[in-house]
This record gives sequence, structure tokens and C-alpha cells, in this order.
Amino acid sequence: MKELHVTDESGRIDKVISEIDQSISRSRAKKLTDEGNVTVNGEVVKPKYKVSSGDTIVIQNEEPREIDLTPEEMSLDIVYEDDDVIVVNKPSGMVVHPAAGHESHTLVNGLLAHSPLSTINGEFRPGIVHRIDKDTSGLLMVAKNDNAHTELSKQLKEKKNLRKYVALVYGVIDEDSGSINAPIGRSKTDRKKQAIVSDGRDAITHFSVIKRFENFTLVECRLETGRTHQIRVHFKYIGHSLVGDPLYGPKKVYGNNGQFLHAQELGFEHPKTGELMIFSSPLPEYFKNQLAKLAPTEI
Repeated sequence: MKELHVTDESGRIDKVISEIDQSISRSRAKKLTDEGNVTVNGEVVKPKYKVSSGDTIVIQNEEPREIDLTPEEMSLDIVYEDDDVIVVNKPSGMVVHPAAGHESHTLVNGLLAHSPLSTINGEFRPGIVHRIDKDTSGLLMVAKNDNAHTELSKQLKEKKNLRKYVALVYGVIDEDSGSINAPIGRSKTDRKKQAIVSDGRDAITHFSVIKRFENFTLVECRLETGRTHQIRVHFKYIGHSLVGDPLYGPKKVYGNNGQFLHAQELGFEHPKTGELMIFSSPLPEYFKNQLAKLAPTEI
């Protein structure tokens, strides 16, 4: 038996299963569902069933996994750790958890060599309460046991967490602050992308301008929701794509570090004590070096 917990994923059950657990192909997930081996919140479902955040998926009679999730000794920038949680500063370029094409050398591989992790999120995302993209740097909270994972996930769902990012975007934003409220879902034309779609999930990003440059703006973003690629999609939507973004930015990619996006501040209530904990992380050197090269704009 395999138990999976839905956080940010949405759509048909077979698609979501293959997204959460990369060892199960979509066709295999559909077959298991057709055979009655998949339940959602205790009820048998059909392949066309659409999951919601918070759903619990249970799979019976699943074949052995194809990816061997092996602990790997690696240098980790651990900002905080106790018996329940780890706060880690992920570098740009590191994948958070194993997936197709990234079966090893992920943050999860390194964390497994460092500490026991929660098992609540399936075999390939142990401990991972929330994710950031491969080329996004910054802070992640990781659960070391299932009780901590359940509590931290609840805080995410109830929007109690603090998640602030710093991003460099194309163009000069005139407003000092604002909010982007536009639903996000899978792109209808490119399955690798997310997009603003009418039937997408609610997505809200608040931003404020930190500094304006001649052709760029440095912004602080606070997430009210946590959709896949949310900041990247929202700023493309308002005409200010993230600098260096290979997926949502201009065809000619700026730099070689991916999008200039850093998860700078993370806050949550400790899952055991209830204490409010807030952590911050300085901008990576490549990000600071790039800012130093830009000419400020006098507004």
C-alpha cells in the first residue's frame, strides 16, 4: 500500500499520482485506478476524478518503485534544526526531490544522509512540506517526523506561513507596491508550463519595489498562496518576466543561473511548541554581483 498527500497539485487523479510519485507513470496510475486500486479519502475513484488540496490518495497493489532513493553525503547549508524540523538554504541549481531525469543528487538525497525524515509525502518526497524550483535559491522547511509534517502542512493550507522572495524582473515597475490576483493552472498549449487560466486555482502574490534600475526592478514578493511557478507566472502576466527565466522569460536567456529568484524569508509556528520562528537568508553571491552591475534609475 502507498499513501500520497495532495498539496499544490491539481487535475485528474492519474496525472496527480504520476506528479507526486515519479516512479509511477501516468498510464500505470490510470490502470491502477481502472482496477479499483486507488481511493481518495477512503472512497474508490475513477480516472477522471479531479483531486483537491488536502486529499489523501491510497494506492493498493503498487509494483516496486523504479528509482532507488539513496542517501548521499553532501554539504548542506542548514540554518536551523531540532528534533522536528530542519530549515535548509537550498542553492540555485539543486533539485529538491527525485523525479524523472533527476533520480539522484537532490536535496532529499542529502537530507536522508543527514537525518530521518517524515514519510507522509510518499517515497520520493520524504520530509518535503513545500518546494522551490531547481533554479530558485533559498529557504525550505523540512519535517523530520510525520506529526511535524502534518502540522506544517496544515499551516500552509491555512495560509499561516510567511514566505518572502526577492526577484529581479525586466522593466521598471512604476507602482511602489501591489498585488497580483490571477488563477494558475497547467498551460493548455505547453504541458511544461503553468499559465493564467480561467479554471485555474486561486493564486495571490503581493509585491513591493525594493529598487529600480535602468531596465530592471528588484522586488520583494510575499506569497499568499503557493502554486507551482507562481511568482514566475504572475510577473510574466503583468509584463515583467523574471530575469534569467528560461521558461517564462525572453527566448534569449540572461545569465546562466536560471531565474533571479531567492526565497529570502521563511516563517512558521513550531509544530510542537507553537513558537513563531522566522528565518532569513542573504542573497547568493551571483545575485548580488548582478545587482552591482546595474545602473539605478532616478525616479
